[in-house]
Amino acid sequence: MYKKIFALLLITFTAFPTVLAGKATLYRTIDRTSSFDPIKTEAVGDMRCVSLVYETLLEYEYDTRPYKLRGCVAASLPEISEDGTVLTFKLRDDVFFGPDPCLGTDPATGLPLRRKLVANDVVYSFKRLADAKLTSSGYWTIENRIKGADEFRKASLSDKPTDYSLEVPGIKALDSQTVQITLEEPSPDFLWVLAMPYTAVVPREAVEKYGVNFDSHEVGSGPYRLVKWRRGYMIEFERRPGRDISRDATPVLPDCENAVPIERLIYLVMEDASTRWLTFLDGALDVAGDISRDNWDVVIGADGKLTEEMVKRDIRLFTQPSLDTYYIGFNLDDPVVGSNKKLRQAMSCAFDTGQWIELNNNRVVGADGPVPPGIEGKLETPHQYAFNLEKAVELMGEAGYPEGIDPSTGRRLTLTLDLGRTDQEIRELAELFSAFMDRIGIVVNLQYNNWPSYLRKVGRRESQIFLIGWMADYPSALNFMQLFVGRNSSPGPNRANYTNSEYDELFDKADIELDDAKRLALIRRMQEIVREDLPWIFMHHRKTNLLLNPRVRNMMIHDFPYGAEKHWRVLP
Repeated sequence: MYKKIFALLLITFTAFPTVLAGKATLYRTIDRTSSFDPIKTEAVGDMRCVSLVYETLLEYEYDTRPYKLRGCVAASLPEISEDGTVLTFKLRDDVFFGPDPCLGTDPATGLPLRRKLVANDVVYSFKRLADAKLTSSGYWTIENRIKGADEFRKASLSDKPTDYSLEVPGIKALDSQTVQITLEEPSPDFLWVLAMPYTAVVPREAVEKYGVNFDSHEVGSGPYRLVKWRRGYMIEFERRPGRDISRDATPVLPDCENAVPIERLIYLVMEDASTRWLTFLDGALDVAGDISRDNWDVVIGADGKLTEEMVKRDIRLFTQPSLDTYYIGFNLDDPVVGSNKKLRQAMSCAFDTGQWIELNNNRVVGADGPVPPGIEGKLETPHQYAFNLEKAVELMGEAGYPEGIDPSTGRRLTLTLDLGRTDQEIRELAELFSAFMDRIGIVVNLQYNNWPSYLRKVGRRESQIFLIGWMADYPSALNFMQLFVGRNSSPGPNRANYTNSEYDELFDKADIELDDAKRLALIRRMQEIVREDLPWIFMHHRKTNLLLNPRVRNMMIHDFPYGAEKHWRVLP
């Protein structure tokens, strides 16, 4: 088996003619990626790629905890009006798009040119995010927030091409280097939004020249540029020509003697966990994340530390709790699960959290709501529909399915669970969930999909129930609570298509409440409502475990790691 995989690795790496001697190159894996268009980012893999090639107004200070923001395209944090609604940004004057032919060519050399990023690019990019024709799943980030954005979106619904000359009062270029954003109401979380990949700045020339191909032809200002993309197989990046690398300077950690910045990145799609693991052990991958259940005992001993074998290899382990929540989502548009709250409650009570954690080798902690530990405002009261098999059986009767029998057919109730991966670990987890439901008489059919088709299926509301997760976009409970706002339904992040007018009203109040105690009280009440209505079965929160081969330096675990490789170093 190992020889076969090693032979495949040889084929893989001989397929990279652009990996030149002397280039500081990092190899790691990535999920299948669907788009390089910032407003089309739907999954972590998309965001990781987009953030390498495009930039946002703000970004995280890499080594600061608790998390803080700093300027990225903006020179610094904004000047904020006394009432908290007007944000004025001065842009850096050393940020350039390209080079790319859509920006012109040098008449002397025929080589593509660069162009300075200016305030009008920021205005244009926010209008694209609001353009209903482009169906961005990230519109929720500015909806009801930037003054005039909702009106622009309504205008874009017409059959005519969207008119980008229409003014949005809340996003203006005061001059070539000054952008002013005006909010409908003060928003405690809005600055975090400006570090999200959805709000990255793109040049209009590239969108207009490449059209439908813009999602695979980046023209960004980020630290790297896209060199090659073989969908479902490999993505290659290299340092952007002409970029001032000091822009990516960050405090250098003590392990960085003789280490150099990364010049080239190779992202590989390896869906088989065994292949990923053996490739890492062979040294052909620099990073191993999400250590599989089957390999856990090889890595971590009974004392919770690295095994002797890993220590001999000089492999390092970095671990910390993740700001994420994984769940089984119900499509509330579905006539069976969507209209029957008692059924959803019964299924939640049948979910055996202890057995789930055991199958995951204690690499996760049980979830009792949407907000993960470590985020202020998490509801700490007991979950009334936590694992309780006796209660689950009782609720099945109240739901109209005594002992799981559907009275309309006389047969057991059958549901379909969609999954976005096909590897052995996800199969074992899905089969365990199916076994949980079998205890209360429900048959669960398992439907396996590749990741892009899975996201399309869920986004089009075609799934009945589905297993998925949400990683925090920024460190706020509201980032998780917006997953249940009615207007954020698919193709937005409310993948369950949950609607509750009381909940929406509470969210809108919390979103603009500047008093911390009042805002947290609203957030806790929202969690109580969601726990009762159960558009999700709350499964777990992960623990981040990253293994690094010894050549990787200056790495810190970050809950918002998009573009973080620009800070990393490697030994030559």
